[in-house]
Amino acid sequence: MCFGYFLRVNISAAIVPMTQPTAGQPFYDWDPSKKSLILSSFFWGYVACQMPASLMAKRFGGKLVLGVSTCVGSILTILNPLVADKGDWQYVCALRVLIGFTQGTVYPCMHTLLAKWVPHQERGFLSCLVYSGAQFGTAFLLAISGNIFDSEMGWPGIFYVTGGIGIVWSLVFLIFGADTPRDTKFISEAERKYVECSTGSDNQPINAAVPWKAMFTSACFYGLIAAHCGFTWGFYTLLTEIPTYMANVLHFNVKTNALLSALPYFVMWMLCLVVSPIADTLINRNITSITASRKIFNTIGQWVPMVCLIALGYMTEDQKTTATALLTIAVGFNAASFCGYLVNHMDLSPNFAGLMMGVTNMVSNLLSICTPLVVGAIVVDEESPDEWRIVFFITAGVYLLCNGLFLVFGKATVQPWNNVNTSASTTTLPNNTDSLSVTDFHS
Repeated sequence: MCFGYFLRVNISAAIVPMTQPTAGQPFYDWDPSKKSLILSSFFWGYVACQMPASLMAKRFGGKLVLGVSTCVGSILTILNPLVADKGDWQYVCALRVLIGFTQGTVYPCMHTLLAKWVPHQERGFLSCLVYSGAQFGTAFLLAISGNIFDSEMGWPGIFYVTGGIGIVWSLVFLIFGADTPRDTKFISEAERKYVECSTGSDNQPINAAVPWKAMFTSACFYGLIAAHCGFTWGFYTLLTEIPTYMANVLHFNVKTNALLSALPYFVMWMLCLVVSPIADTLINRNITSITASRKIFNTIGQWVPMVCLIALGYMTEDQKTTATALLTIAVGFNAASFCGYLVNHMDLSPNFAGLMMGVTNMVSNLLSICTPLVVGAIVVDEESPDEWRIVFFITAGVYLLCNGLFLVFGKATVQPWNNVNTSASTTTLPNNTDSLSVTDFHS
């Protein structure tokens, strides 16, 4: 997750020095609308790959699909400076579409793997631990980007470094990774049986028919889609636009901008590691049901940022510290959503979690395509706080609506269609898991 986000975030950091004249480095005279298209183009390929990636992960396993696609995406990333130099912004867009297509495998494959590996009673913490790599990768890369830009490599260096790391990781993962506990030699037989029994997804046939009709007539599935859409709209609006906002409205220099752009994601990463064990503890001690826990933490993860963004809309250059604090809180508290909507796919259907992630991620990232374009259409003058205020208000409204739908329709119980293809001998979780404790699972 960390290195995967290197491949998608590098352009958000690099777009600033790429379009500013710097001694000894190439730069391009791209207006805000062209920059918005470049930032958006990643998601065109990303969305197109969601369903194919989900089906391939189910058919061939998450390990092979994720490892190969990340390797290909890393090679393409290294070509970014060459493509920008030999072509123009249209060629950069085309390359980003291809990189987005390779990265579209990440969440469907990761959910497919986690559904096979993460015990139900540890789902919040272990899943958040894995997915928090995205925030750590985002924060780390944004933090060091200023140093890379100031080095002899200049802004092209960020593409060489992230692409090279991605290639190395892919090879290591393909050698040592495993699709299921049965496919690895690094755990004991007792642990294998424990994981398989407690995940509720063991022995699912690879070619089992997908219950599409039941899935798409389930109200809780639409509640999950809404929650995913709200998170994605807010997260990617801020991810792609924070460096530009800090540079043009708050007027930070490139190096300071890089560090402060990274700060919210370091906070989000740390909060992932704090809130996830709290969520699991509340469930395992029967303080809250699983459904209540998912809704509580998703509300914290979307409505606290909503309030911060409304306040941020009234900040000016003279209020740099307050604006930075609000951005940090807005992004940081997104971490609570990881114990909400993000693990809800596995709650509803351990056997089809990867496919469900493909569907919800595809729908939500259709909005991600729109976010930079909406910003580009609204923010004509990048130094205008009034225009940025409209962007923040729209994002706050999306948070309000989408989490509201999740509160109304969301559930966290295993749905009947999860077991439609499993045999009588398959060990699965009970349909109503809201009231079960760790002791019940062990029994």
